[in-house]
Amino acid sequence: MPEAAKPWYRHLYVQVLFAIAAGVLLGHFYPTVGASLKPLGDAFIKLVKMIIAPVIFLTIVTGISGMRDLGSVGRVAGKAFVYFLFFSTLALIVGLIVGNIIQPGAGLNIDPASLDTKAVAEYVEKAHDTSIVGFLTGVIPNTLVSAFVEGNILQVLFIAILFGISLAMIGDRGKPVVSFFNDLSVAVFKMVAILMKAAPIGAFGAMAFTIGKYGVGTLANLAMLVGTFYLTSALFVVVILGGVARACGFSIFRLIAYLKAELLLVLGTSSSESALPALIEKMERAGCPKSIVGLVVPAGYSFNLDGTNIYMTLATLFIAQATGIDLSWSQQALLLAVAMLSSKGAAGVTGAGFITLAATLSIVPSVPVAGMALILGVDRFMSECRSLTNFIGNAVATVVVSRWENALDVEQLDRAMRGQSLRVDQMEATAIPAE
Repeated sequence: MPEAAKPWYRHLYVQVLFAIAAGVLLGHFYPTVGASLKPLGDAFIKLVKMIIAPVIFLTIVTGISGMRDLGSVGRVAGKAFVYFLFFSTLALIVGLIVGNIIQPGAGLNIDPASLDTKAVAEYVEKAHDTSIVGFLTGVIPNTLVSAFVEGNILQVLFIAILFGISLAMIGDRGKPVVSFFNDLSVAVFKMVAILMKAAPIGAFGAMAFTIGKYGVGTLANLAMLVGTFYLTSALFVVVILGGVARACGFSIFRLIAYLKAELLLVLGTSSSESALPALIEKMERAGCPKSIVGLVVPAGYSFNLDGTNIYMTLATLFIAQATGIDLSWSQQALLLAVAMLSSKGAAGVTGAGFITLAATLSIVPSVPVAGMALILGVDRFMSECRSLTNFIGNAVATVVVSRWENALDVEQLDRAMRGQSLRVDQMEATAIPAE
């Protein structure tokens, strides 16, 4: 029998929406109080990060260990990275095109020598610590448990893939372990559901801090940049990702509606990591195989950063235009190439958007790194859009790769997109608790 409908006020997305609105009002009218509520948002994000490693590990291990064809692991990973590379590069190009057409920084005529570089020194230092070689070697943890202790997503992904393949290779002898992990995953996802009840509190604290500390008024000076970035990201999601979704047989708008609670959480906390466990659960419920979800979603959080890539090229052009630097097409081509590499080098680093921008400007000598001080005040507002675009991009990537593998349950995807509940047998098969 179908479950009785929840009262409207018990839905997570409604609670988070009210929390965001309350946070905005408190931060605006009582900025000191709002700024002091930062620990609420930080505490919630720490709670979620605490559970991310177990969720990723259990999802991947139980998914891969149940595969009969281990060659499909490499095939899925290969298809996912082809997707990531293509659309990440496309996002960089879109940012360049829009930046050249709208020119949000034109006419500001700011002298780079007058800018305070101390404000961005921390990010520049972190940018120098990131490199492709360092990033690749950093995927390998120092010990088997250090990845879980440090909460490094890519290291957990690396261990989980190896362990899942090992369990699959030993066959029947590994079944007791797989059975234990399947049972454990039920408890872990129930824990996720419990933690998500604190989401409105986290969103309230994070939004109150953002408005209280930075103020909506800070947007006025750089309204053209922020507005251009939001509009570009929206067009990328609706037109480009929407076209991909349509080609794969689903609607981008229905997907956004399906993920509305998670998207509001990302908006409120300005962090896509806050909704990572919920995204894994939702994608499995939408008919994507556990093995594909476990590979694509965590890897996408480091490699499929559409919003961050749009921001990088758009922000770089803004700084160049604001400081009166005219970049030639060859210099912009160099910028594109550097951004492609630096975005991978800073993958998985906290504050990756701003750090990646610093890494790019450090290598491209035409644009002064000091120019980052121009956008530091509004970066927090743009980070929300970066996170939202990244989040939607990874949800689309998961469905697309599942479709490419002919492993997508189209009927279940349609049911999920239309807001219909899972059948009982499917709920038992996925071992994921209902929302």
